[in-house]
Amino acid sequence: MSKTARKHGVAAGGHHSNRASHQVRIIGGQWKRTPLPVLEAEGLRPTPDRVRETVFNWITHLIDADWQGVRCLDLFAGTGALGFEAASRGAQRVVMVENHGPAVRQLDASKEKLKAAQVEVRRGDALALLQGYKAPSLTPTNSSAGFNLIFADPPYHQDWLAKIMPICEQVLTDGGLVYVESEHALEREELPAWMAPWEVVRADKAGMVFYHLLRRKNIG
Repeated sequence: MSKTARKHGVAAGGHHSNRASHQVRIIGGQWKRTPLPVLEAEGLRPTPDRVRETVFNWITHLIDADWQGVRCLDLFAGTGALGFEAASRGAQRVVMVENHGPAVRQLDASKEKLKAAQVEVRRGDALALLQGYKAPSLTPTNSSAGFNLIFADPPYHQDWLAKIMPICEQVLTDGGLVYVESEHALEREELPAWMAPWEVVRADKAGMVFYHLLRRKNIG
């Protein structure tokens, strides 16, 4: 999970260090085994390697390994482990959204180190920036625009998914996938209202983290 100090209220007044305390590694693609620094900030926990490996195996299978056609939006990017993994495998475009200043600077540094021209780092609130992509040209029926892969790993217990998923639905192309981490399984009898348009394509659990690949339901 990519959680920054800001997302847990630390940056507002608590103490944190911005030193890189440890690293995660890109699992596959052209930058395989390349380390990404993880800031020493309370609450910054990148998606574990094992989970990322599982998720990217799922995605690779579902898109028939056509990463060159992928336009990816990485919300709450944190270390950028998910977005850089997609770029490493050949994604056409990766937009990373992060609101925590030190994390944004680290994302920029990692982008420069990797010479990742297809990666765009944007600082700001995930909901506000997501709404900015809600334009006439980015309709679900327009397969040449919008995003066909979205990573949504928000802070827990702040109702982020209820806020962002209806907009994700509008900027996601036909057949697109959304990766969601949640404190609750999204395969249970009592589902949140925002899940109504979505179906779970793949899901698993690691520790207390539930992770899922979602796709819009076929209506009709």
